[in-house]
Amino acid sequence: MKRKWDSDTATSSATGGASESLGAEFDVFLNFRGPDTRLNFTDLLYHSLDGAGIRVFLDNEEIRKGEKIGGELLHAINDSRFYVPIFSKNYTSSAWCLRELAHMVECSRRSTEKVILPIFFDVDPYDVKLRTELYADALKKHEDRFSSDEIQRWKKALTEVASIKGWHCKDRGQGELIKLVTDEVSRKLARGVRIVPDHLIGIDRQVKTVMDLLGKDSLDVRFVVIHGMGGIGKTTLAKVVFNKIASQFDGCSFLSDIREFSQQGKIVKLQNRLLSDILKSTSIKIHDTDFGINMIRGRCCHKKVLIVLDNLDKRDQLVKLAEKCDWFGPGSRIIVTTRDISLFKINKNNASMHPKVYHFYEVEKMHDSDAIRLFSRYAFESDAPPLEYDRITREIVKITGGLPLALVVTGSSLFCESEEVWEDVLAKLKKMPHKDVREILKRFREGTSSQGEHRTSWRA
Repeated sequence: MKRKWDSDTATSSATGGASESLGAEFDVFLNFRGPDTRLNFTDLLYHSLDGAGIRVFLDNEEIRKGEKIGGELLHAINDSRFYVPIFSKNYTSSAWCLRELAHMVECSRRSTEKVILPIFFDVDPYDVKLRTELYADALKKHEDRFSSDEIQRWKKALTEVASIKGWHCKDRGQGELIKLVTDEVSRKLARGVRIVPDHLIGIDRQVKTVMDLLGKDSLDVRFVVIHGMGGIGKTTLAKVVFNKIASQFDGCSFLSDIREFSQQGKIVKLQNRLLSDILKSTSIKIHDTDFGINMIRGRCCHKKVLIVLDNLDKRDQLVKLAEKCDWFGPGSRIIVTTRDISLFKINKNNASMHPKVYHFYEVEKMHDSDAIRLFSRYAFESDAPPLEYDRITREIVKITGGLPLALVVTGSSLFCESEEVWEDVLAKLKKMPHKDVREILKRFREGTSSQGEHRTSWRA
């Protein structure tokens, strides 16, 4: 049994540890019948993926004993991001291959993070869908050893995976195919990487709510608007969701702080970046916004895309980047973060976008217990304040209104500071309206650093 499993390289997920399921120990789980491909195609694919820095689990089912998946193998399947079944002529003669495939399908149904990328090595998808005798006859030979329920489970898994767009070896050299697979996995891994804070607390429920609004299997084009006051965590929430689902789309683009770009007259740059991200091309050159609009709706209308428009503050910004549903292909999702949802109040006579395509989510203020925990992570590097700092911690958390950004900045600035500095900061905070997080952050950022460039202290 050969596998790539290096605990030193098993880094945390792109969501910064917000979800245990995202902390995958492997990027790819290879599912194949050993005698068919182990010493040729699968071995070459393994080394190509491994050489690209992709963590691969390569299992040899021939040495497996018993009839149940368990232990290390179950752990490897559960903790992989991508599943690559390699369908060969004798694939279905292996009960182990079928067990693994069925479990992979179950995992992918439970989580949008799990993606199946099938390779049809020397068979056709019709064979895998059991429309020919090749796989159908092989399955019949298992009927004496396995229950009808398990056989049915295998059949459903085969037909479901055969419907997924994958790769075929026909009219293509193995080297070319291996490069295509390696490049695609690399792109999908890179696509889902948005940097989020080290400590994400109390966000899981909000992520689930937004995911429900996005609708995993719906083929409509849908806009989800994440709104709330500044500093409450809209962008972080959008990043976490983006990381979880990006691999499900043909193209993705996360456009950060659109308000700032708009103020600087750089909407054309955003149009250019959006197209470059989605079309995976650096040769696109847009010279004016009208041309950009025509390019976006002309080149993206057949693609299932995921777009995040972060920090929108004017309707015109949406109009120039992602105004209408028919600009994008079926299943596309556009996530918008904004402080002002009045941008989306559409006139009844405006048919450019029906209100039903909008789904709104207002980010909630952190619960007191979560706010104290988040603040303590940055101020004390623990989940709770020391007893002697409990009172002042609770006062600071209350004044900052449970806003994550204010808690992080304030907690970071007070790390390793004296009680005198803490009391001084508390006194200054009491003089400000707690909702004006921008003023709080401005005062901190104007201070000089006493803890190095990663720690900002407040100085009068």
